[in-house]
Amino acid sequence: MILLSRQFLMTANLEATYLQPTAPASGAVDFHAPDLTRHPPRSPRARLGGYIYLPRLIDKARAVAGGRAGDYHFGCPFDRRFFAFTGIEAEAFMAEVKSGRGDGELLAYIHAQARPARAAHEIVAWSNWLEQLVPTSPDGRTFFNDVHRKNAPQRDDIATWFDWLELDDFVSFGGRP
Repeated sequence: MILLSRQFLMTANLEATYLQPTAPASGAVDFHAPDLTRHPPRSPRARLGGYIYLPRLIDKARAVAGGRAGDYHFGCPFDRRFFAFTGIEAEAFMAEVKSGRGDGELLAYIHAQARPARAAHEIVAWSNWLEQLVPTSPDGRTFFNDVHRKNAPQRDDIATWFDWLELDDFVSFGGRP
């Protein structure tokens, strides 16, 4: 009889889990049809194909399509920045989301439809710029500061819009700053 080491069995189980994923367990996050009344979308810092924010945009679009967007809005200023950079119309993107496409398929759609077509270095530069974006208008700074003051006035590390979004997501779903 051949004895398999515990390490081998754990590795095999892990590999099998990755090669044949199962449906989400009850109460787990279903990223194909997210319920943003129960959990936030993915972090604004998450990337897909080099595009920062794209996974969050996809989550919001899927939640809107499924009627479970909660307080999240499709078409917010960050969404519009993505669409301006890619030259893709928000309505056309939403139609692709509603067709049930996966993340990789949506990325392929973006690559095929982007006008102008973007080189990898342009996507990286744009993503880095967006990640470091701070409020610049007086109204934007006031809004940013009001929510920051409400959510975590003691936190002096909330400087960019992405810092702010992550803090707001965390606090909105019961996190303590």
